[in-house]
Amino acid sequence: MSQGMSEDGIFAVLELLAAGAPAQEYEALAQRLRASGASAAELARLGRAVRLGLTIRTWTERQQQREAGMSALIDTARDLATPHDVDTLLKVILRRARLLLAVDMSYIGMYDEGERYVTIRASDGHTTAFNVGLRLPGGSGLGSAVMSNPSPFWTPDYLADERIQHSGDIDYVVKAEGLQAVLAVPLNRGARPFGTLYVAERKVRHFTTDEIALLSSLGDLAGVAIEKAELLDRTTALVAELEQHSTRVEAGLRSAQELSDTQHRLIQLVLGDCDLDALAQASAGELNAAVQVCAANGTILCASGHVRDEGADPESLLVPAAMDAHAAREPVALDDGLWAVPISAGTGSNLGTLLLRPDRPGAVQDERLLRLVAQVMAVQLLVESSRTAIAEGQVRDDFLADLLASPQRPPHQLEQHARRLGIDLSKPHVVVVARPEGDARGKMAIWASSYAHRLSGLKSMHNGCAVLLLPGGDAGGAGRAVSAELSPLLGHPVTVSSAGPVAGPASVHHAFQEALRCLDAMTSLGVIGRSASVRELGFLGVLLSDNHDVEGFVDSAIGPVIDYDQQRFTDLTRTLETYFEAGGSPTNAAKKLHVHPNTVARRLERISELLGPQWQQPERALEVQLALRVFRVRHSLRLGERGAPAEAGGPPEAQET
Repeated sequence: MSQGMSEDGIFAVLELLAAGAPAQEYEALAQRLRASGASAAELARLGRAVRLGLTIRTWTERQQQREAGMSALIDTARDLATPHDVDTLLKVILRRARLLLAVDMSYIGMYDEGERYVTIRASDGHTTAFNVGLRLPGGSGLGSAVMSNPSPFWTPDYLADERIQHSGDIDYVVKAEGLQAVLAVPLNRGARPFGTLYVAERKVRHFTTDEIALLSSLGDLAGVAIEKAELLDRTTALVAELEQHSTRVEAGLRSAQELSDTQHRLIQLVLGDCDLDALAQASAGELNAAVQVCAANGTILCASGHVRDEGADPESLLVPAAMDAHAAREPVALDDGLWAVPISAGTGSNLGTLLLRPDRPGAVQDERLLRLVAQVMAVQLLVESSRTAIAEGQVRDDFLADLLASPQRPPHQLEQHARRLGIDLSKPHVVVVARPEGDARGKMAIWASSYAHRLSGLKSMHNGCAVLLLPGGDAGGAGRAVSAELSPLLGHPVTVSSAGPVAGPASVHHAFQEALRCLDAMTSLGVIGRSASVRELGFLGVLLSDNHDVEGFVDSAIGPVIDYDQQRFTDLTRTLETYFEAGGSPTNAAKKLHVHPNTVARRLERISELLGPQWQQPERALEVQLALRVFRVRHSLRLGERGAPAEAGGPPEAQET
């Protein structure tokens, strides 16, 4: 080949370079030159020119790839600079990562719980649903290598790479997705990684240094962008919270203004000398509900609209509702759609209860408005206290306090006061003291007012106990009735003691003291949550009573036997004494009485008919023996007063046939 041919070959290489021809064109040029018959030296020079051309082409392509990568990275930076929420930003990052490196799949893992776990937050190009949301231990996979040494880490074939600390969960997902080559770069917040950006290929691939550097640059940009997006999310959430708070404040101000206007309108009515009916009607309009105002004793003072169902028992509804409302000292929603609101002056004065039924079933009531209306009602009730049932109830409570006090006012003053209140203390009355064995929380006073009003009695509160003065002569029955009604309402036991009957104002104080001693005795005996009267305590009741009614005790224990002896001239009383002295043995009693055992047996049968079959039970037998002892001592003393021997026995013996 001539010198011209060599130069033509070199120019041909330059033309290929200028045209950006593919590598196979260079190979085709080399083959044509070898077939032209050129010398070895010329072929060597042309071969070198071809290799240099290929090198220049490769370098040019690499430069072009770098320029394309940098251009794409710049576009990515612009894209990431646009404000996004975190989830949207992660999708943008993953889509750009796939485009930059032309890979099959990309995903992001973030550390949580002190870097103990990695959670796959987002993925792109995945074909299964196993990876997104997957929570993995932090000490395995490529993420652990990136975390321990914050730098890129890659593998051409993940499952076959023994450098990696494999995890069954990760390997399962890798197999499911069919991944092989994986490249991971850290996402940094400052100098500390908070997550990892992964790209993966579904075939074996060796990532070049340019590709690794490009993804690392993307990771740096992504870390900054994610940090800013998180800050933006927090700021947006804070702004939304501030807006909600501002909305609530504005609503609260509007509500406060509305409450102030309502209070002004209602107070103007009170100051305008309106009556309770007019105030109730105005309150019903403000509340959009039917209302009913009740005094503390349950008296219905006024109503506006239909509050309670026809035929409903007023007491069964009002008393529990009033008790709950005053105990809670706030409005209480009842099961049947009603509301009960306490009307009080201060912390201890119960003026009554406001019942209301909203016009719309299930309507939510503003408790502040309910309290405001109740306060205005309290002002009106206090203004009208001289001519309402509230004043009368307070006067009656004060009168009972005077009767229970010591020293008392002069009896004639108390009698005059009782007549003015329409109370006849000359008729029998009983005193009942009820003590709750638990937290009554103000319920006792409400119930006691209602109960005393229903039974035309009086009530007062004494050291947390309700004291009732009720008309009637059966103290035990009155106590049991109180216990039966009050215990279910309070939901826990109530200990009730009673005394009486009494007549006259002076005797009420003594009966009250007896009831208190009876209550203390029941407590000492451990009989709490029950009801008992002084008389029902037997001989213990005699000791507790002020008048020591020995006659009544003896009569209640063995009166029928004594009466039988006096009417029939029999000797059952002495037989009963001897029976107990003989240790309950009819045979030994017969020997002491010098009669046949059958006679004693018949007498004991007659005693059972008179005293009842339970007279030999331990508790009853003790009372019988005490009554026999008291009867015998009293009988002996009376005989001694008439000059007879003190040891004289009872009436003459008579055979019981």
